[in-house]
Amino acid sequence: MISVERIRNNFEALKSSLISKGYGDDLSEILSIDKDYRESLSIVNDLRAERNKVTDQIAELKKTKQDAVDKIVSMKAVGGKIKDLEAEISEKKEKLDELILNLPNIPHESVPHGSNESKNKVIYEWGEENTQRFNLKTHLSLGSNLKLFDFERSAKLSGSGFPLYTGKGALLERSLINFMLEFQTQENGYLEIIPPLLVNSNSVLTTGNLPKFSEDMYHSEIDDLWLIPTAEVPLTNIHCNEILSESDLPKKYTAFSACFRREAGSYGKDTKGFQRLHQFNKVELVQLVKPEQSYKALESLTSHAEMILKALNLKYRKIELCTGDLSFSAAKCYDLEIWAPAEGKWLEVSSCSNFEDFQARRGNIRYRKEVDKKVDFVHTLNGSGLATPRLLIALLETYQNADGTVAIPEPLQDYTKLKIID
Repeated sequence: MISVERIRNNFEALKSSLISKGYGDDLSEILSIDKDYRESLSIVNDLRAERNKVTDQIAELKKTKQDAVDKIVSMKAVGGKIKDLEAEISEKKEKLDELILNLPNIPHESVPHGSNESKNKVIYEWGEENTQRFNLKTHLSLGSNLKLFDFERSAKLSGSGFPLYTGKGALLERSLINFMLEFQTQENGYLEIIPPLLVNSNSVLTTGNLPKFSEDMYHSEIDDLWLIPTAEVPLTNIHCNEILSESDLPKKYTAFSACFRREAGSYGKDTKGFQRLHQFNKVELVQLVKPEQSYKALESLTSHAEMILKALNLKYRKIELCTGDLSFSAAKCYDLEIWAPAEGKWLEVSSCSNFEDFQARRGNIRYRKEVDKKVDFVHTLNGSGLATPRLLIALLETYQNADGTVAIPEPLQDYTKLKIID
Protein backbone atom coordinates (compact mmCIF):
# COMPACT_ATOMS: atom_id res chain seq x y z
CA MET A 1 0.00 0.00 0.00
CA ILE A 2 1.23 3.45 -0.89
CA SER A 3 0.92 5.96 1.95
CA VAL A 4 -1.37 8.91 1.32
CA GLU A 5 1.47 11.20 2.48
CA ARG A 6 3.62 9.89 -0.38
CA ILE A 7 0.83 10.55 -2.86
CA ARG A 8 0.30 14.03 -1.43
CA ASN A 9 3.97 15.03 -1.42
CA ASN A 10 5.17 13.35 -4.65
CA PHE A 11 2.08 13.49 -6.81
CA GLU A 12 3.53 14.09 -10.29
CA ALA A 13 6.48 11.69 -9.91
CA LEU A 14 4.24 9.00 -8.48
CA LYS A 15 1.67 9.53 -11.23
CA SER A 16 4.35 9.07 -13.89
CA SER A 17 5.66 5.89 -12.22
CA LEU A 18 2.19 4.37 -12.07
CA ILE A 19 1.55 5.18 -15.72
CA SER A 20 4.73 3.29 -16.60
CA LYS A 21 3.22 0.29 -14.80
CA GLY A 22 0.01 0.51 -16.83
CA TYR A 23 -2.14 2.27 -14.24
CA GLY A 24 -4.29 4.81 -16.04
CA ASP A 25 -6.82 5.95 -13.41
CA ASP A 26 -6.91 9.56 -12.23
CA LEU A 27 -5.08 10.01 -8.92
CA SER A 28 -6.61 13.43 -8.33
CA GLU A 29 -9.70 11.83 -6.75
CA ILE A 30 -7.48 10.50 -3.97
CA LEU A 31 -6.09 13.98 -3.31
CA SER A 32 -9.58 15.50 -3.36
CA ILE A 33 -11.03 13.00 -0.88
CA ASP A 34 -7.92 13.23 1.30
CA LYS A 35 -8.29 17.05 1.42
CA ASP A 36 -11.96 16.81 2.37
CA TYR A 37 -11.18 14.12 4.93
CA ARG A 38 -8.46 16.16 6.63
CA GLU A 39 -10.59 19.34 6.63
CA SER A 40 -13.54 17.51 8.17
CA LEU A 41 -11.26 15.90 10.73
CA SER A 42 -9.86 19.30 11.67
CA ILE A 43 -13.37 20.73 12.14
CA VAL A 44 -14.39 17.77 14.30
CA ASN A 45 -11.29 18.11 16.44
CA ASP A 46 -12.03 21.82 16.94
CA LEU A 47 -15.63 21.04 17.88
CA ARG A 48 -14.49 18.34 20.31
CA ALA A 49 -12.09 20.80 21.92
CA GLU A 50 -14.89 23.38 22.18
CA ARG A 51 -17.22 20.78 23.68
CA ASN A 52 -14.62 19.75 26.27
CA LYS A 53 -14.04 23.40 27.20
CA VAL A 54 -17.72 24.24 27.52
CA THR A 55 -18.40 20.98 29.39
CA ASP A 56 -15.92 22.15 32.03
CA GLN A 57 -17.69 25.53 32.14
CA ILE A 58 -21.06 23.84 32.58
CA ALA A 59 -19.69 21.78 35.43
CA GLU A 60 -18.38 24.94 37.10
CA LEU A 61 -21.71 26.75 36.63
CA LYS A 62 -23.61 23.85 38.17
CA LYS A 63 -21.13 23.78 41.03
CA THR A 64 -21.87 27.42 41.81
CA LYS A 65 -25.65 27.02 41.28
CA GLN A 66 -25.63 29.20 38.13
CA ASP A 67 -27.81 28.81 35.04
CA ALA A 68 -26.18 26.52 32.44
CA VAL A 69 -29.20 25.84 30.20
CA ASP A 70 -28.03 27.92 27.23
CA LYS A 71 -24.63 26.27 27.19
CA ILE A 72 -26.17 22.80 27.53
CA VAL A 73 -28.49 23.48 24.57
CA SER A 74 -25.62 24.81 22.47
CA MET A 75 -23.49 21.74 23.27
CA LYS A 76 -26.31 19.43 22.21
CA ALA A 77 -26.20 21.17 18.84
CA VAL A 78 -22.41 20.81 18.76
CA GLY A 79 -22.77 17.13 19.63
CA GLY A 80 -25.15 16.69 16.71
CA LYS A 81 -22.66 18.36 14.35
CA ILE A 82 -19.88 16.10 15.61
CA LYS A 83 -21.99 13.00 15.08
CA ASP A 84 -22.86 14.00 11.52
CA LEU A 85 -19.26 14.89 10.69
CA GLU A 86 -17.96 11.63 12.19
CA ALA A 87 -20.27 9.69 9.85
CA GLU A 88 -18.97 11.73 6.89
CA ILE A 89 -15.37 11.21 7.98
CA SER A 90 -15.91 7.46 8.26
CA GLU A 91 -17.35 7.34 4.73
CA LYS A 92 -14.50 9.43 3.33
CA LYS A 93 -11.88 7.29 5.08
CA GLU A 94 -13.47 4.10 3.74
CA LYS A 95 -13.51 5.49 0.19
CA LEU A 96 -9.93 6.76 0.52
CA ASP A 97 -8.70 3.37 1.75
CA GLU A 98 -10.54 1.61 -1.11
CA LEU A 99 -8.87 3.80 -3.73
CA ILE A 100 -5.40 3.43 -2.20
CA LEU A 101 -5.73 -0.35 -1.84
CA ASN A 102 -6.34 -0.56 -5.59
CA LEU A 103 -3.15 1.36 -6.39
CA PRO A 104 -0.26 -0.87 -7.55
CA ASN A 105 3.20 -0.56 -6.06
CA ILE A 106 5.67 1.96 -7.46
CA PRO A 107 8.44 0.48 -9.65
CA HIS A 108 11.96 0.96 -8.35
CA GLU A 109 13.99 3.52 -10.29
CA SER A 110 16.31 0.79 -11.61
CA VAL A 111 13.47 -1.13 -13.35
CA PRO A 112 13.58 -0.90 -17.18
CA HIS A 113 10.70 1.08 -18.67
CA GLY A 114 8.37 -0.71 -21.04
CA SER A 115 4.70 -1.44 -21.61
CA ASN A 116 4.90 -5.23 -21.96
CA GLU A 117 7.16 -8.31 -21.71
CA SER A 118 8.93 -7.45 -24.98
CA LYS A 119 10.87 -4.83 -23.01
CA ASN A 120 12.03 -7.28 -20.33
CA LYS A 121 15.81 -7.54 -20.02
CA VAL A 122 17.65 -10.85 -20.21
CA ILE A 123 20.43 -10.62 -17.61
CA TYR A 124 22.15 -13.88 -18.54
CA GLU A 125 21.67 -17.50 -19.54
CA TRP A 126 23.15 -20.46 -17.71
CA GLY A 127 23.60 -24.08 -18.78
CA GLU A 128 24.15 -26.02 -21.98
CA GLU A 129 21.75 -26.83 -24.79
CA ASN A 130 20.54 -30.45 -25.09
CA THR A 131 22.49 -31.79 -28.09
CA GLN A 132 21.20 -35.34 -28.12
CA ARG A 133 20.65 -36.59 -31.66
CA PHE A 134 17.21 -38.17 -31.48
CA ASN A 135 13.67 -36.95 -31.70
CA LEU A 136 12.87 -35.53 -28.31
CA LYS A 137 9.55 -36.44 -26.75
CA THR A 138 7.44 -33.87 -24.91
CA HIS A 139 6.71 -34.22 -21.19
CA LEU A 140 3.17 -35.30 -22.09
CA SER A 141 4.42 -38.15 -24.24
CA LEU A 142 7.04 -39.20 -21.68
CA GLY A 143 4.58 -39.00 -18.81
CA SER A 144 2.03 -41.07 -20.65
CA ASN A 145 4.50 -43.76 -21.76
CA LEU A 146 6.12 -44.05 -18.32
CA LYS A 147 2.81 -43.72 -16.43
CA LEU A 148 4.01 -40.70 -14.42
CA PHE A 149 0.71 -38.79 -14.40
CA ASP A 150 -2.82 -39.13 -15.66
CA PHE A 151 -4.68 -35.98 -16.72
CA GLU A 152 -7.64 -37.90 -18.17
CA ARG A 153 -8.50 -39.53 -14.85
CA SER A 154 -7.79 -36.37 -12.87
CA ALA A 155 -10.35 -34.59 -15.09
CA LYS A 156 -12.97 -37.06 -13.87
CA LEU A 157 -12.21 -36.01 -10.31
CA SER A 158 -11.84 -32.25 -10.59
CA GLY A 159 -11.97 -31.08 -14.19
CA SER A 160 -9.05 -29.77 -16.24
CA GLY A 161 -6.02 -28.19 -14.62
CA PHE A 162 -5.73 -30.56 -11.65
CA PRO A 163 -2.86 -33.05 -12.01
CA LEU A 164 -2.88 -36.66 -10.84
CA TYR A 165 0.63 -37.98 -10.23
CA THR A 166 1.08 -41.73 -10.28
CA GLY A 167 3.80 -44.20 -9.34
CA LYS A 168 7.27 -42.94 -10.14
CA GLY A 169 5.79 -39.59 -11.17
CA ALA A 170 4.49 -39.10 -7.63
CA LEU A 171 7.86 -40.25 -6.29
CA LEU A 172 9.71 -37.75 -8.49
CA GLU A 173 7.40 -34.90 -7.46
CA ARG A 174 7.84 -35.69 -3.76
CA SER A 175 11.60 -36.03 -4.20
CA LEU A 176 11.84 -32.62 -5.89
CA ILE A 177 9.94 -30.99 -3.03
CA ASN A 178 12.08 -32.65 -0.33
CA PHE A 179 15.29 -31.80 -2.16
CA MET A 180 14.36 -28.12 -2.50
CA LEU A 181 13.20 -27.77 1.11
CA GLU A 182 16.32 -29.39 2.51
CA PHE A 183 18.54 -27.30 0.22
CA GLN A 184 17.01 -24.02 1.36
CA THR A 185 17.00 -24.89 5.06
CA GLN A 186 20.45 -26.47 5.19
CA GLU A 187 22.34 -24.37 2.64
CA ASN A 188 20.63 -20.98 2.79
CA GLY A 189 19.34 -20.72 6.35
CA TYR A 190 15.56 -20.63 5.82
CA LEU A 191 13.20 -21.78 8.56
CA GLU A 192 10.78 -24.40 7.27
CA ILE A 193 7.08 -23.75 7.85
CA ILE A 194 4.02 -25.89 7.18
CA PRO A 195 1.33 -23.22 6.69
CA PRO A 196 -2.45 -23.43 6.52
CA LEU A 197 -3.85 -23.69 3.00
CA LEU A 198 -6.91 -21.59 3.85
CA VAL A 199 -6.45 -17.99 5.00
CA ASN A 200 -8.69 -15.08 5.94
CA SER A 201 -9.37 -12.00 3.81
CA ASN A 202 -6.94 -9.81 5.74
CA SER A 203 -4.10 -12.14 4.81
CA VAL A 204 -4.75 -12.01 1.06
CA LEU A 205 -5.29 -8.25 1.31
CA THR A 206 -1.82 -7.90 2.86
CA THR A 207 -0.09 -9.55 -0.10
CA GLY A 208 -2.10 -7.57 -2.66
CA ASN A 209 -4.32 -10.40 -3.92
CA LEU A 210 -7.37 -8.53 -2.60
CA PRO A 211 -9.32 -6.59 -3.56
CA LYS A 212 -8.12 -6.54 -7.16
CA PHE A 213 -7.66 -10.26 -7.90
CA SER A 214 -10.53 -11.93 -6.08
CA GLU A 215 -11.75 -13.64 -9.27
CA ASP A 216 -8.42 -15.47 -9.63
CA MET A 217 -8.78 -17.22 -6.26
CA TYR A 218 -10.99 -19.92 -4.77
CA HIS A 219 -13.20 -18.56 -2.00
CA SER A 220 -15.31 -20.29 0.65
CA GLU A 221 -18.09 -17.76 1.24
CA ILE A 222 -19.51 -19.57 4.26
CA ASP A 223 -16.27 -19.25 6.21
CA ASP A 224 -14.85 -16.25 4.31
CA LEU A 225 -11.62 -18.17 3.77
CA TRP A 226 -9.46 -18.29 0.64
CA LEU A 227 -7.42 -21.18 -0.75
CA ILE A 228 -3.88 -19.82 -0.99
CA PRO A 229 -2.58 -18.93 -4.47
CA THR A 230 0.93 -19.37 -3.05
CA ALA A 231 2.55 -19.96 0.35
CA GLU A 232 3.73 -16.35 0.12
CA VAL A 233 0.37 -15.38 1.64
CA PRO A 234 0.58 -17.21 4.99
CA LEU A 235 4.37 -16.81 5.27
CA THR A 236 4.24 -13.02 4.82
CA ASN A 237 1.40 -12.75 7.33
CA ILE A 238 3.11 -14.67 10.13
CA HIS A 239 4.08 -11.32 11.67
CA CYS A 240 0.98 -9.36 10.65
CA ASN A 241 0.17 -6.61 13.22
CA GLU A 242 3.45 -7.23 15.05
CA ILE A 243 6.42 -5.05 15.96
CA LEU A 244 9.63 -7.04 15.61
CA SER A 245 12.96 -6.20 17.19
CA GLU A 246 15.66 -5.06 14.79
CA SER A 247 17.74 -8.00 16.00
CA ASP A 248 14.97 -10.35 14.79
CA LEU A 249 15.64 -9.38 11.18
CA PRO A 250 16.04 -10.78 8.65
CA LYS A 251 13.30 -13.38 8.87
CA LYS A 252 13.71 -16.12 6.25
CA TYR A 253 10.91 -18.63 5.77
CA THR A 254 10.39 -21.48 3.31
CA ALA A 255 7.39 -23.71 2.83
CA PHE A 256 6.02 -26.35 0.53
CA SER A 257 2.36 -25.99 -0.29
CA ALA A 258 -0.20 -26.78 -2.87
CA CYS A 259 -1.22 -23.58 -4.69
CA PHE A 260 -4.71 -22.88 -6.01
CA ARG A 261 -5.52 -20.46 -8.82
CA ARG A 262 -8.72 -20.09 -10.79
CA GLU A 263 -6.74 -18.33 -13.54
CA ALA A 264 -9.88 -16.45 -14.55
CA GLY A 265 -7.98 -14.25 -16.98
CA SER A 266 -5.95 -16.99 -18.67
CA TYR A 267 -8.40 -18.13 -21.33
CA GLY A 268 -6.61 -19.06 -24.54
CA LYS A 269 -3.18 -19.45 -22.91
CA ASP A 270 -1.16 -22.69 -22.79
CA THR A 271 -3.27 -25.20 -20.90
CA LYS A 272 -1.86 -28.58 -21.96
CA GLY A 273 -0.05 -30.74 -19.41
CA PHE A 274 1.75 -28.88 -16.65
CA GLN A 275 2.11 -25.48 -18.30
CA ARG A 276 -0.93 -23.90 -16.63
CA LEU A 277 -2.80 -25.48 -13.71
CA HIS A 278 -5.49 -24.66 -11.16
CA GLN A 279 -3.59 -26.64 -8.51
CA PHE A 280 0.16 -27.12 -8.36
CA ASN A 281 2.99 -27.62 -5.88
CA LYS A 282 5.61 -25.04 -5.02
CA VAL A 283 8.38 -24.38 -2.54
CA GLU A 284 8.22 -20.73 -1.51
CA LEU A 285 10.90 -18.38 -0.16
CA VAL A 286 9.93 -15.31 1.90
CA GLN A 287 12.13 -12.75 3.62
CA LEU A 288 11.36 -9.85 5.97
CA VAL A 289 14.28 -7.43 6.13
CA LYS A 290 15.31 -3.91 7.10
CA PRO A 291 14.53 -1.37 4.32
CA GLU A 292 18.16 -0.54 3.58
CA GLN A 293 18.94 -4.23 2.99
CA SER A 294 16.05 -5.21 0.74
CA TYR A 295 17.70 -4.87 -2.67
CA LYS A 296 20.75 -6.79 -1.56
CA ALA A 297 18.32 -9.38 -0.20
CA LEU A 298 16.54 -9.54 -3.58
CA GLU A 299 19.77 -10.54 -5.31
CA SER A 300 20.47 -13.09 -2.58
CA LEU A 301 16.97 -14.59 -2.63
CA THR A 302 17.05 -14.87 -6.43
CA SER A 303 20.40 -16.68 -6.25
CA HIS A 304 18.86 -19.15 -3.78
CA ALA A 305 16.26 -20.10 -6.38
CA GLU A 306 18.94 -20.30 -9.08
CA MET A 307 20.98 -22.72 -6.97
CA ILE A 308 18.26 -25.35 -7.41
CA LEU A 309 18.43 -25.07 -11.20
CA LYS A 310 22.22 -25.21 -11.16
CA ALA A 311 22.23 -28.23 -8.85
CA LEU A 312 19.90 -30.02 -11.27
CA ASN A 313 22.02 -28.82 -14.21
CA LEU A 314 19.05 -27.37 -16.07
CA LYS A 315 19.42 -24.60 -18.60
CA TYR A 316 17.77 -21.35 -17.51
CA ARG A 317 17.90 -17.60 -17.92
CA LYS A 318 17.46 -14.69 -15.54
CA ILE A 319 15.19 -11.86 -16.69
CA GLU A 320 14.57 -8.42 -15.19
CA LEU A 321 10.95 -7.43 -15.72
CA CYS A 322 10.11 -4.03 -17.16
CA THR A 323 7.66 -1.64 -15.48
CA GLY A 324 4.67 -2.78 -17.55
CA ASP A 325 5.24 -6.46 -16.76
CA LEU A 326 5.64 -6.10 -13.00
CA SER A 327 3.03 -7.67 -10.75
CA PHE A 328 0.60 -5.48 -8.83
CA SER A 329 2.61 -5.59 -5.59
CA ALA A 330 6.21 -5.73 -6.86
CA ALA A 331 8.65 -2.83 -6.94
CA LYS A 332 11.23 -4.96 -8.76
CA CYS A 333 11.19 -8.53 -10.02
CA TYR A 334 13.42 -11.14 -11.62
CA ASP A 335 11.91 -14.08 -13.48
CA LEU A 336 13.79 -17.32 -13.88
CA GLU A 337 12.85 -19.13 -17.09
CA ILE A 338 13.79 -22.73 -17.68
CA TRP A 339 14.42 -24.25 -21.10
CA ALA A 340 12.12 -27.08 -22.24
CA PRO A 341 13.98 -28.67 -25.18
CA ALA A 342 11.11 -30.71 -26.63
CA GLU A 343 8.66 -27.83 -26.26
CA GLY A 344 11.33 -25.54 -27.71
CA LYS A 345 10.44 -22.69 -25.38
CA TRP A 346 11.34 -20.90 -22.18
CA LEU A 347 8.99 -21.50 -19.25
CA GLU A 348 8.78 -19.32 -16.17
CA VAL A 349 9.65 -21.37 -13.11
CA SER A 350 10.22 -18.61 -10.53
CA SER A 351 9.45 -14.96 -9.87
CA CYS A 352 11.56 -13.23 -7.22
CA SER A 353 10.24 -9.86 -6.06
CA ASN A 354 10.98 -7.01 -3.70
CA PHE A 355 7.76 -5.39 -2.49
CA GLU A 356 9.54 -2.79 -0.33
CA ASP A 357 7.02 -1.67 2.35
CA PHE A 358 3.95 -2.17 0.11
CA GLN A 359 2.80 -5.40 1.79
CA ALA A 360 4.10 -4.45 5.23
CA ARG A 361 1.88 -1.34 5.28
CA ARG A 362 -1.16 -3.40 4.31
CA GLY A 363 -0.37 -6.01 6.97
CA ASN A 364 1.04 -3.59 9.58
CA ILE A 365 4.34 -5.49 9.84
CA ARG A 366 6.89 -3.29 11.62
CA TYR A 367 10.17 -3.36 13.52
CA ARG A 368 11.71 -1.22 16.26
CA LYS A 369 15.11 0.30 15.56
CA GLU A 370 17.78 -0.25 18.19
CA VAL A 371 19.39 3.20 17.94
CA ASP A 372 16.43 5.53 18.39
CA LYS A 373 13.61 3.03 19.24
CA LYS A 374 11.54 4.39 16.37
CA VAL A 375 9.15 2.04 14.61
CA ASP A 376 9.27 1.53 10.84
CA PHE A 377 7.80 -0.88 8.30
CA VAL A 378 9.86 -3.87 7.20
CA HIS A 379 10.45 -4.68 3.55
CA THR A 380 9.08 -8.00 2.30
CA LEU A 381 10.39 -10.23 -0.49
CA ASN A 382 9.34 -13.53 -1.96
CA GLY A 383 10.37 -15.96 -4.65
CA SER A 384 9.48 -19.41 -5.94
CA GLY A 385 12.14 -21.83 -4.99
CA LEU A 386 10.73 -23.50 -7.17
CA ALA A 387 7.31 -24.25 -8.69
CA THR A 388 7.33 -27.94 -9.65
CA PRO A 389 5.11 -28.22 -12.78
CA ARG A 390 7.35 -26.47 -15.28
CA LEU A 391 10.42 -27.72 -13.45
CA LEU A 392 9.13 -31.23 -14.10
CA ILE A 393 8.58 -30.41 -17.80
CA ALA A 394 12.18 -29.29 -18.25
CA LEU A 395 13.59 -32.12 -16.17
CA LEU A 396 11.78 -34.87 -18.11
CA GLU A 397 12.57 -33.35 -21.50
CA THR A 398 16.21 -32.61 -20.66
CA TYR A 399 17.07 -35.96 -19.06
CA GLN A 400 15.21 -38.25 -21.49
CA ASN A 401 17.08 -41.00 -23.31
CA ALA A 402 16.70 -42.29 -26.87
CA ASP A 403 14.97 -45.45 -25.59
CA GLY A 404 12.20 -43.42 -23.91
CA THR A 405 13.55 -43.70 -20.36
CA VAL A 406 14.43 -40.69 -18.21
CA ALA A 407 17.62 -40.37 -16.16
CA ILE A 408 17.33 -39.05 -12.62
CA PRO A 409 19.62 -36.05 -11.88
CA GLU A 410 22.25 -37.03 -9.34
CA PRO A 411 21.00 -34.73 -6.51
CA LEU A 412 17.61 -36.47 -6.64
CA GLN A 413 18.88 -40.04 -6.60
CA ASP A 414 19.16 -40.18 -2.81
CA TYR A 415 15.49 -39.20 -2.60
CA THR A 416 14.10 -41.41 -5.37
CA LYS A 417 16.45 -44.38 -4.79
CA LEU A 418 16.45 -44.57 -8.58
CA LYS A 419 18.93 -43.65 -11.30
CA ILE A 420 16.48 -44.02 -14.14
CA ILE A 421 12.74 -44.03 -14.76
CA ASP A 422 11.68 -46.78 -17.14
